[in-house]
Amino acid sequence: MTHSRPMFVLLPGAGSTPWYWHRVDRELRALGHAVTAVRLPCEERSAGLAEYADTVVSAVGERREVVVVSHSFGAFTAPLVCARLSVRALVLVAPMIPASGESASQWWERAGQPEAQRDFALREGRDPDAEPSLDELFLHDLPPELAEAALRYGECEQASTPFEQPWPLAAWPDVPTHVVAFRHDRLFPVEFQRRIARERLSVTPDELDGGHLAILGNPGELARRLASYVA
Repeated sequence: MTHSRPMFVLLPGAGSTPWYWHRVDRELRALGHAVTAVRLPCEERSAGLAEYADTVVSAVGERREVVVVSHSFGAFTAPLVCARLSVRALVLVAPMIPASGESASQWWERAGQPEAQRDFALREGRDPDAEPSLDELFLHDLPPELAEAALRYGECEQASTPFEQPWPLAAWPDVPTHVVAFRHDRLFPVEFQRRIARERLSVTPDELDGGHLAILGNPGELARRLASYVA
């Protein structure tokens, strides 16, 4: 069977279920696209990056052409599937962009995330030395009912296994790659995302309103931007 449009394959971040993508999923379907949001085996201690990639490939099945979209830590998995699927485009949303041989545990310090988070707190007039709560870091720009639902339906346990494994690719896959950064992201501030995307991918991010979970808070604009990459 031939499909005129690629299917969007949505990968959640660490300790997250596909529920986080449900509003973007709905918006993409309204635009006429096929979508699958993949549940990664984050709770399984035996599952590493290879098993995460296996899960994505299995979820896609016989589909011949896809757009792989990842959120946050999902960026460690998304490029790994490009050699195994016919990928039209790769989109990294508020991503942890990996470097060859670097583990996700190493990424934070090597990328300079703690300093970026601290600087952004200062610019917002928050105490940079105070440990932010989950609400302050992730849920601050969501309506209360959506924030409550995120904690109820979006969270799952995250095993440490994939965080300790070196990212295995020697080079970034030869696939058109886009980065989406959020202007109010307190975890990965937009200036930080600009720098990392430039240094590691030579890509300039597209910037949208919202915090780290703008996949919930700004799904319409994000879905339209995703669709534009394959228009």
